[in-house]
Amino acid sequence: MTTVQENTLHDTDTDTGLDTDTGLDTDTGLDTDTDTDTDGGAPARAEAWWRSATIYQVYTRSFADSNGDGIGDLPGVRAKLPYLAALGVDALWFNPWYPSPMADAGYDIADYRDIEPAFGTLADADALIAEAHARGIRIIVDIVPNHCSDRHRWFLQAVDSEPGSRERSRFWFRPGRGQDGSQPPNDWQSIFGGPAWTRLTASDGTPGEWYLHLFAPEQPDLNWSSPDVREEFQDVLRFWFDRGADGIRIDSAALVTKDPDLPDLSSNPDPHPYEDRDDVHEIYRAWRAVAESYGGDRALIGELWIPDADRFARYFRADELHSAFNFPYLCSAWDAAQLRSVIEETLAVHARVGAPATWVLSNHDVDRHVSRYGRSDTSFGLDRREHGRPVDVGLGTRRARAAAMLTFALPGAAYVYQGDELGLWEVENIPADLRQDPIWRRTGGSDPGRDGCRVPLPWSGAAPPFGFSPDGAPADPWLPQPPAWSGLTVQAEDGDPRSMLELYRAALRIRRQDPSLGDGTLTWMPNRESVLDFVRDGRFRCVANLSPTDIPLPPHEDVLLQSTDLANGLLPSDATVWLRVAD
Repeated sequence: MTTVQENTLHDTDTDTGLDTDTGLDTDTGLDTDTDTDTDGGAPARAEAWWRSATIYQVYTRSFADSNGDGIGDLPGVRAKLPYLAALGVDALWFNPWYPSPMADAGYDIADYRDIEPAFGTLADADALIAEAHARGIRIIVDIVPNHCSDRHRWFLQAVDSEPGSRERSRFWFRPGRGQDGSQPPNDWQSIFGGPAWTRLTASDGTPGEWYLHLFAPEQPDLNWSSPDVREEFQDVLRFWFDRGADGIRIDSAALVTKDPDLPDLSSNPDPHPYEDRDDVHEIYRAWRAVAESYGGDRALIGELWIPDADRFARYFRADELHSAFNFPYLCSAWDAAQLRSVIEETLAVHARVGAPATWVLSNHDVDRHVSRYGRSDTSFGLDRREHGRPVDVGLGTRRARAAAMLTFALPGAAYVYQGDELGLWEVENIPADLRQDPIWRRTGGSDPGRDGCRVPLPWSGAAPPFGFSPDGAPADPWLPQPPAWSGLTVQAEDGDPRSMLELYRAALRIRRQDPSLGDGTLTWMPNRESVLDFVRDGRFRCVANLSPTDIPLPPHEDVLLQSTDLANGLLPSDATVWLRVAD
């Protein structure tokens, strides 16, 4: 059984290590677990932090608003760092915080080396990184390599340049098909709905070339066959690593390269012209070299929706990415057989390449799992959102508590999306005129989009804005909060032993303190078909009861934590328990 040392990243030192002359972090306060090789080789690493970390996803726009404009910002996050440290997380992943016209909630980036003014300044980011490090919390920033904003200087230059120019070669510009070029260059469709091509109008008013955008028209795809693009992004990585970032989350990591012939998808090209192409690995090998040049404790984490397990594993070869998000686990139904299958396959795939598994229940792109688990169909896919169907919030909450404990007991790293720890549900009744997700617009409302999981957090008080903005703030939160969240604020749940927040705090405290948890392996124990029952390192046992009836607990010395009250010594349906068992 593989085990890891107790995670000791957190401390209570309030010295931020901020150099007041430069604003840059000069003393992170972190134990990097390295031992420098005096012969000049790469540092040896006793333990890679990303293998066991609990990583909290911060959707800045919806986390905490410090200035009353209804939009969350970095000073708001800084003010809540004590809350995050007390929760017990090891790292914060920030969705894109760069200057952006916000056509796609910041994933249309106009400048990769600055901060969106609505969120703050570079100085705010520097202070946040330093203060987080002083509390033993690492920082992961989001890089979007597939596309940028149509307001990015490169795209503006490309529009003003001639066809065939160096400026246009950084993107996918092509003449149209048909006698007058009025048809798109191929039949590709946008992931957000509608065609993946938009035609420019030349300076003289005549129709011009078309450009590719796999997402919204405001997000032109970058052409990674351009040396300019490759050099630019390696420099962007260095910019943020130099400022103290500990990791990079890579958006749409498998979509970056394209077949230069741009064949029609209807012709069934093999390999796929833009998904999971072999040449994408060259990019991540170069990125890994950049990360390793910083001493070996910087992590590259991919957003990879790849169903083929063997091809998925290729991204974690020793000279590529460190880890990726586990979407099969997130999308699994609340079903013991499905979950066990996903867990076993995940561990097997990662073990083959020595990479750590990751586990996540929700994020900024999917319906919150309290709602998913409260529906009659508990599985999930981006192509089949279940809005409008009945949700049993009580049942969903009960299952979400059990799922959280199951997740934190599995080998590897765990992700927590902001609000998971409060038990927030998906907000489905956002008025149409307030929705901002381009998916909603581009599908004519047939897909409700992702706004419902992005509603600002409730911190305190009995009514909106629930402390998200300062008292008397002149602006409402950018998305409306449901009044029914009054019982789910941090203030309401703090100190309540039956709350979701206190369950998360207790689970993460045990996860940090127990050397059996985090990275390693598990051993399945015999039990009913609808029960997930496993041991970590011999003495830690997790039992998740997904059956419709109560079940007896196995022999044990102590109950460490339970997701709900035991019923006369029995584990109820839709509940998880952590046990200390004899050797």
